[in-house]
Amino acid sequence: MAILGIRQRRRLTIVLAVTFAAYLLFRSGRQCHEYDTVLDVDTAEAVKHISDIKLQLTKKEKDLGRREAKLLRIEKQLRRTYPGEAKSVMQEIEADIPTIYMITPTHTRMVQKAELTRISNTLLHVPRLHWIVIEDSESRTPLVKNFLAHSGLSYTHLNVLTPKMYKLGEKDPNWLKPRGVLQRNLGLKWLRDSLNTETHRGVVYFADDDNTYDLRLFDEMRYTKKVSVWPVGLVGGLRYESPQVTNGKVTGWLAYWNQERPFQMDMAGFAINLKLILENPNAKFDLKAKRGHQESVLLKSLVEMDELEPKADNCSKILVWHTRTEPAKLKYEEALKRTGKQLNYDIEV
Repeated sequence: MAILGIRQRRRLTIVLAVTFAAYLLFRSGRQCHEYDTVLDVDTAEAVKHISDIKLQLTKKEKDLGRREAKLLRIEKQLRRTYPGEAKSVMQEIEADIPTIYMITPTHTRMVQKAELTRISNTLLHVPRLHWIVIEDSESRTPLVKNFLAHSGLSYTHLNVLTPKMYKLGEKDPNWLKPRGVLQRNLGLKWLRDSLNTETHRGVVYFADDDNTYDLRLFDEMRYTKKVSVWPVGLVGGLRYESPQVTNGKVTGWLAYWNQERPFQMDMAGFAINLKLILENPNAKFDLKAKRGHQESVLLKSLVEMDELEPKADNCSKILVWHTRTEPAKLKYEEALKRTGKQLNYDIEV
């Protein structure tokens, strides 16, 4: 790849700076109500005047939406065309923002690429994020390797195989055995081997590849002091599970399943300050932990309940959902072959 000239680099810097500024503006809210004068008119005229202003604002908001989409396309293209330069410039722009280190276990299945595509499209909107993707496999697969290389994201790609005795069978329910334990631990090991408390600021978040994330969640967690918490939707047999908050402090848990857990939360319901992870090298998940206790095994070695930091408006808003994509049903593939037609199995799905 050719090295950019000074003029090109300045142009790239300006474009990326505008892109980043646009993201911040959109996340903070795009409605702007400005009234320069108070008109001395009758009620009907006042109502019409306000309606006209609302119409103008709606048109401007739609125009800003189109511009945002265009900026996203430009930034993604720049990241792909000039990955080194784009990364360097964005790092300069975002230097004062703590990094979100997002640890995501993944495993080979028909919907894997679809899941990774969906979550990566969300992450492209999040500044200063490093995605640590760990495959449950003997080696890093070409599918995930190529996907990450073209994602436009800052990432680390790792792999570790779960022993067969700890793996779910084809017909086993999801809750029967722990999933992603060794993969999350390898992600924690990478953080401890690669980062230090003197030069790195950030927060660690464990994000499954099939969950759904509101962009506001990442703003909520970014400045976590120790451990921040929030509700998770569609989990535990309830509409949502949540910490119970009294006067800004977590005092209990709104959950029904397995109430013996010290921390009755889903993996998607908390984030940890990077410094806390680096300063506690023995804090990790455990393959032999009781069912549903993985979160508690990690958290009880790091924090007490009264130190938890409730986010999402004192745990009153749902910003992440424990969604699951149902397994792909491919029951007609053999029937198609019998008609004399056949799919091209070299096409990556």
